Order: sequence, then structure tokens, then C-alpha cells
Amino acid sequence: MTTAVEDGRIRRNPCHIKGAGQEHSDERPVVPIGTLVDLLDAVPERYRALVLLATFANLRFGELAALRRAQVDLDACEVRVTASLSEMDDGRLIDGDTKSRAGVRTVSFPADIAPELAGHLARFSARGPNGLVFIGPKGGRLRRSNFRETWYKAREAVGLPELHFHDLRHTGNTMAAAQGASLKELMERMGHSSTRAALIYLHATRERDQKIAAGMGKAFAAAKKSKTNGTGTTGTATKRSGTQRARGPQRAS
Repeated sequence: MTTAVEDGRIRRNPCHIKGAGQEHSDERPVVPIGTLVDLLDAVPERYRALVLLATFANLRFGELAALRRAQVDLDACEVRVTASLSEMDDGRLIDGDTKSRAGVRTVSFPADIAPELAGHLARFSARGPNGLVFIGPKGGRLRRSNFRETWYKAREAVGLPELHFHDLRHTGNTMAAAQGASLKELMERMGHSSTRAALIYLHATRERDQKIAAGMGKAFAAAKKSKTNGTGTTGTATKRSGTQRARGPQRAS
């Protein structure tokens, strides 16, 4: 219909809906870094790496459940996302593609969590390059429904009874933004092709706001210093304007 308007076939687009296309989402909590450490202590050891990658590699639960050993590079500190596991209402598990083409991506994670991931691969993951990184205690596929009770107990233990597992991804995205990640960089880490979707996670943090203010102050101080002459007064206060120089010495009236 928009094309018809542009081609002069119709005068206006009748399909326009006020407010359509605008993203309205409830503000999700950001887990403080200290609480995240407590959360890692609260979950069983086999799920610590799950929490770490959800937070610091910005991965969805389905992407984590489909992750294979060969896709985790501990030396480069990267994880390659190529698939996602979906659990149907009837209990069926379906290995499928990521949510979008942009979902196929390589994401870096901090070297600080590499030892924890190495320990997980050695103790809890399925064997072989194609082995699943995350499996259940009995060797079966990791299911959201089976993990739910474990997650509920952990979030209660840290005093966040309403915390969703997906909020870890939100926390990681916010941390990335606080480090100065651009919108494009966030989109690539998150696997989003839409800027509108990525903007949901681009929240200014108080700490980042303070860093911005401090940076502005440093720039201002540097500018003042460069203008200061040897007597301690700024050049703008002692220099005569071009008009004053043209008029010559001022005489007392």
C-alpha cells in the first residue's frame, strides 16, 4: 500500500495504524555483579557454565542447549552459535536454526571464565567434538522444563524470586553497553538483525553515566589547561580581540 501511494495510485495508505511498530517492553532487572557471583554459588556446579555463557556471551537458553563442544574455543575465548533447541508444549525437542540469520554468529567471552568452562567440558559435557556442551544429570538433552525447578531455587536463594533466566542475557547486554559497545556491536553479539530489537537492551547504566560525566570533565579540564598562560590566567582573559588591536592603545576619557 505504501508503494501504491508512492506510485500515485492512491492518496493515502489506509493500513497505517497509530503506534504500530513501536516496541514496548517491561523493564527487566539487571543482576548486580555481586549477586551474579552469589547466583553461581546457588546453582548446582554443572549449571555454572550455563549461567556464565548466558551472561557473558549473551546466549539464549535454546542456543546454549544446542551448543556443541567443537563450537567452544577456549584459546580464542569464542563460542560459535549455529543452532537452537526448542521444546514444544507436548515435550518434543526440535533442533532448528537460530531465530534469524543474524543469530548465526561468533561471540567472544571474557578470558576470566575460560577456566570454569574448561572444567565444565571435562566433567559434564558429552564426549567427542560433536558432543553437547550442556546435558542433564542422566545424560539426556537439557530441557527448559527440567531446569526450571533448579533455576527457581537459585533465584530464591539470592533474593530475586522474579528473575527470569533470560534476564542474564539482558544483564550481559547491559554490561556490554556500559563498556561502550555500539549499537551495531550489540546487535552482532545478541544475534539481532533489527536495531529496534537491539535497542531494548541498550540501557544507560548509572556507572556508565558517571564515566561519561568524568570524561566530559577531563576534556573540559584539558581545554582549560591548554588555554592557561604562565600567570595562571586563561588566554581568553588576557588576549585582546582583533577589534581592540586595530583601535590601538585605549585612552582614558
